[in-house]
Amino acid sequence: MDWEGIIDWLNQQTPFGLTLGQIISIVIIGSIAIVLERLITRHLRRFAKRSHLERNVSNNLILTFRIIIFIGSVAALVRIGGLDTQWFLAFSALGGAAVGFASSQTIGNFVAGLYLLATRPFKVGDYVRLGTVEGIVQEITINYTKLLTIANNMVSITNLQILQRDMVNYLYETDNANLYCYTFEIGFDHSVSTEKIDTIFKEILQKHGSGLPEKPSYIFVRSDAFGRVYMVYLYLKNPEDIFRLRPQIAEEVFAAWDAERSRTTQ
Repeated sequence: MDWEGIIDWLNQQTPFGLTLGQIISIVIIGSIAIVLERLITRHLRRFAKRSHLERNVSNNLILTFRIIIFIGSVAALVRIGGLDTQWFLAFSALGGAAVGFASSQTIGNFVAGLYLLATRPFKVGDYVRLGTVEGIVQEITINYTKLLTIANNMVSITNLQILQRDMVNYLYETDNANLYCYTFEIGFDHSVSTEKIDTIFKEILQKHGSGLPEKPSYIFVRSDAFGRVYMVYLYLKNPEDIFRLRPQIAEEVFAAWDAERSRTTQ
């Protein structure tokens, strides 16, 4: 096939209103954008690790380059691919209701992501609770927010779902330093007296208080016919310590409570 034949073949019209050459250009531009995004993201993460950048700064840097690549890809598609109004109309008609639904979800996530970045209810590295899921924020993108949970699982939540849930950021700002004030409940039945439970809490929290910026504390929350519930307060600089201290304190409290209950029932 000579060059004139190749050119004529590339200029053939397709049912989508585009020439074969335009379709090939779109595929090439999309592939380059995906590969470029992967390479730049990997390089920036390595750079942030070597430079000891804060995770929030690293996340914003990666997100900025992703937006730049996305805008550049769209501009290239319009310029090189020769996209016009007729192509957009044909694409909309081809997609139908399914594409419309998917687009609405994508646009909703995109707008929600921009809202989260503008309002900044939390940042990378914060310990948060989003609905029933809690953990350390690992990454914030235009579409998803990723949390590392206490079970060492990475959970991705769409930004649109985040705006529909209750958000709790455990960051506790003080005059001297920013701490994380994490709270969790522990409940008991009425087999052990309140005085004994107070003694258990004081001994265990005092033991774990050394090395922490502020001493852990507790308060009585509520009581009913089935038992009593207490709230424990932990003040920490590193949110990773929550994963270690919460189960450790709960385990020691329940072990001391079981031992006291055994002595009481004997």
